[in-house]
Amino acid sequence: MNRILIAEDNPHIVDFLKAGLKAHGFTTLVVEDGNQAANLASSNDFDLLILDLGLPGKDGLAVLREVRGQGETLPIIVLTARDGVDDTVMALEGGANDYMTKPFRFEELLARIKVQLRDRHLQTATPSETVLTVDNLSLNLLTRQAWVGDRRVELSAKEFVLAEVLLRHPMQVMSKEQLLNRVWGYDYDPGSNIIEVYIRHLRRKFGDGYIETVRGMGYRLRRQTNRP
Repeated sequence: MNRILIAEDNPHIVDFLKAGLKAHGFTTLVVEDGNQAANLASSNDFDLLILDLGLPGKDGLAVLREVRGQGETLPIIVLTARDGVDDTVMALEGGANDYMTKPFRFEELLARIKVQLRDRHLQTATPSETVLTVDNLSLNLLTRQAWVGDRRVELSAKEFVLAEVLLRHPMQVMSKEQLLNRVWGYDYDPGSNIIEVYIRHLRRKFGDGYIETVRGMGYRLRRQTNRP
């Protein structure tokens, strides 16, 4: 489970961020001043920092300089009311990975968080960790290629992410809501049949017998060695 440090002193924004991130499986810790943010960002206990620039004690730019000066590579997304070009440039040049201005849409922030966490995982992964394999199904997370045995399978971006979720949890039943959350994130219609459509796509491309429907519960990837 990814842990996110939130450095923000506006209680309404804090409550909004905590509720939204919790709903998507993240754990959070909130600090309200820059000194705490700088100390905790260097503790290696977090996967990402959401940083306001207008913090008491030590402003966000000073936090950035201190954290990056210590060689810390923690992904940092600046979330601030400052929308001037100079502020954006200083933050990015100071080491921020991304910059968003308030007001903001949560689904956009969530998408940016996922990109930063994915990129960090790929940068730190060993070569063996960049390939997911279950029996004769393989996904290369760097090249975004899929294989069934020696046969390469062309997948769209969403098909690839859906396949990745299933391969990370072989033989585990994944509910429709879990798949919607993990693949489409915050911005989806719970009444949509999009999961059924994409499961059909994967079944057609992978072949029969890989993805099983568990009636009333969801879907799971079957290990071929467990087939009767």
